[in-house]
Amino acid sequence: MRILIYGINYAPELTGIGKCTGEMAAWLAAQGHCVHVITAMPYYPEWEIHEKYKGKFWFTEIIDGVHIHRCPLYVPKELSSKKRILHEVSFLKSTFFVWLKMLFSKKFDVVFCVAPPFHLAFLPIMYRFFRKTKIVYHVQDLQVDAAHELGMIRNQSFFKFMFGVEKWLMKNSTKVSSISEGMISKIKAKGIPSDKILFFPNWVDANSIHPLRKENSLRKEWNIDAETKVVLYSGNLGEKQGLEIIIEVAKDFSKEKNVLFLICGSGGEKEKLIKSAQDAGLSNIRFLPLQPYEKLSALLATADVHLVLQKKSASDLVMPSKLTGILAAGGCAVITALPGTSLYDIISQNKCGILIEPESVKALENGIEFALNSDIQVFQQNARRYAERYLDKDTILKNFEKELQKIILQNK
Repeated sequence: MRILIYGINYAPELTGIGKCTGEMAAWLAAQGHCVHVITAMPYYPEWEIHEKYKGKFWFTEIIDGVHIHRCPLYVPKELSSKKRILHEVSFLKSTFFVWLKMLFSKKFDVVFCVAPPFHLAFLPIMYRFFRKTKIVYHVQDLQVDAAHELGMIRNQSFFKFMFGVEKWLMKNSTKVSSISEGMISKIKAKGIPSDKILFFPNWVDANSIHPLRKENSLRKEWNIDAETKVVLYSGNLGEKQGLEIIIEVAKDFSKEKNVLFLICGSGGEKEKLIKSAQDAGLSNIRFLPLQPYEKLSALLATADVHLVLQKKSASDLVMPSKLTGILAAGGCAVITALPGTSLYDIISQNKCGILIEPESVKALENGIEFALNSDIQVFQQNARRYAERYLDKDTILKNFEKELQKIILQNK
């Protein structure tokens, strides 16, 4: 197959959508498919162009057999709703020239367009109009819904307009795929028929990410003794996670000398979190940078308990990608989720984590205390078992490869 992937995030970004898209593209290329990617300079989650790519404009590089067409974009130093919109629009405009070139190149069988940003599908639909190719619109986050629920969009008329645009883009794609049953239900509620929707979950390489003993973790490197109880949050430090709650809980644990909170990651809220911890005079919380992928198992083994947090308003609009790694590493996570959401159902039915109410300091405190003072071996065993059974990278990508082949043959 000739496959063109279009998305703002891509490897070597270490977390989130970029990591998943990069792994998928490399896997498809390894199966012998011709894979091209139109993407931005890597910037996430630090919100700063990676050093290697600074000062560059349009260029193509080949990594893992994938032809990657890099495009410049505006990356704001401080995030706001207006600056985020400018950031996304700048990428759309920047990639327009690459799409023009693609119109006059050998035809691609399928375009895989990754949302967010939700509006990226405009250019693939333009390409489809001229080249009669197939489009898969892949929803990692329901961006319009999330922006509305998180209060980023207060103007109801503007929300309805964007909702209508999103629906039009989905209807004019060949297929719409998403990563959880809850998100698929919300896509159906937008008027997209079931036979047009694919379930394409995120995955984990359970061979690369696996349980390690504490002595093989990063504790020694970070001068953390074996007796210290470590509560770890690792990943994107953004608004939808509601991470300020960790600072409040750390205050309540400040008298317990053997409990340490580690926040490992980057994102738009990092400086605010650091300032809050400093203002509170907390010595039981440390901030660390994102770790390279080859250290991920060791990072996860450092923790006694993991935190998977998101706001109530983000329920079933996003699915925390960090959870796949925690499960594969056999970690015990305290997870905020509302009953009736996909995340809640998965964790509850498989008994692979501790569920608590979102945005509640008391609930989070109780969840951490339970995890630190109980026998959590059953959660750890169930976590690893779930990852091996349902999140296997090769199984998920082989199934999706077959779906792409079916899509290409559809109405041919």
